[in-house]
Amino acid sequence: MLLQRNKLGSVRPPKRCRSDMDNTSTSDIVIINGNSHPDLANMVAERMGLKNGGCSVFHKSNRETIVEISDSVRGKDIYIIQTGTKDANNNIMELLIMAYACKTSSARSIVGVIPYLPYSKQCKMRKRGCIVSKLLAKMMCTSGLTHIITMDLHQKEIQGFFDIPVDNLRASPFLLQYIQESIPDYRNSVIVARNPGVAKKANSYAERLRLGLAVIHGEQKEAESDEVDGRYSPPPTRNSTPQHAPSSSRTRTTSVSVGVPEHPVKVKPPLTIVGDVNGRIAIMVDDLIDDVMSFVAAAEMLKENGACKIYVLATHGLLSSDAPRLLEESVIDEIVVTNTIPHEIQKLQCHKIKTIDISILIAEAIRRIHNKESMSYLFRNVTLED
Repeated sequence: MLLQRNKLGSVRPPKRCRSDMDNTSTSDIVIINGNSHPDLANMVAERMGLKNGGCSVFHKSNRETIVEISDSVRGKDIYIIQTGTKDANNNIMELLIMAYACKTSSARSIVGVIPYLPYSKQCKMRKRGCIVSKLLAKMMCTSGLTHIITMDLHQKEIQGFFDIPVDNLRASPFLLQYIQESIPDYRNSVIVARNPGVAKKANSYAERLRLGLAVIHGEQKEAESDEVDGRYSPPPTRNSTPQHAPSSSRTRTTSVSVGVPEHPVKVKPPLTIVGDVNGRIAIMVDDLIDDVMSFVAAAEMLKENGACKIYVLATHGLLSSDAPRLLEESVIDEIVVTNTIPHEIQKLQCHKIKTIDISILIAEAIRRIHNKESMSYLFRNVTLED
């Protein structure tokens, strides 16, 4: 499958003809969408030979969300295409209200197609915070969703928060194909992990492309803004030791005379590169590009170590705040993301951003789920490290 470029420089796989959707009963499929990414919803509906369902989502003057579905959804399979953007809270409320509206209108099944799941990075307990992605999963299940289709979750374990089936699609085949067909002399490349946490994903890319691997270790220490809230206060010191313990047990027991021992402070070393990038094309891979300061710092380190060109590939291009300007001024040569998140405005501010269309993958996932076919074809050759 060859990639095609349109006038805006986006990369899009060729459209599937209507015959590709043979044996698909589309009379009871309804595709609706919110305001997050209508272009993606229209592309998916077009690939399936369907018309986008009539659903209006708007906000009142007090910012309440109103959903109006003009077509009947009784006894039909509903697919709600709604992704996460910078306006994540409104995206979530629109999805929940659309799902609940379909549920109370007697829809047979309601599948949430969420290419980028909001709050997916808040999937671990942080100090006195909470696991927000679990709360979001409970809300989605309660609203009436019966199935979730998403792509490249930040952590695969997020699927365990849902009480409904979750299909976590992979964008790596599209990105691997881009490397092979659009990066000149890609055999002289090295896959780079921006930090040790991305090493498994980078190693998977390196093994498939039969390329070398480099890992950037160390980063600037984050500021501790909550050191005065009492969590770091030491416990009272107790110098006395129990006198009633037998002498034989004292020889085998180590006591601490200063109370509870203190955890050693983590000191992250300065940025260093484990691997050889001198004279090579450096390809950084990740699942999300949002705050680009770490990418820019890593690119400067790679350039200082002799990398001739630097590419950044990721599934989700959120690109918040002044990320386009920072990328435009950086030493990064090209940033490649998929269209799971709309970023046309960012592309106008940074000519280095290229887009890969993944609507064909979403359309195929919807077709297989509707026809009760196996999804394993979409996950072929996928390992645990992906």
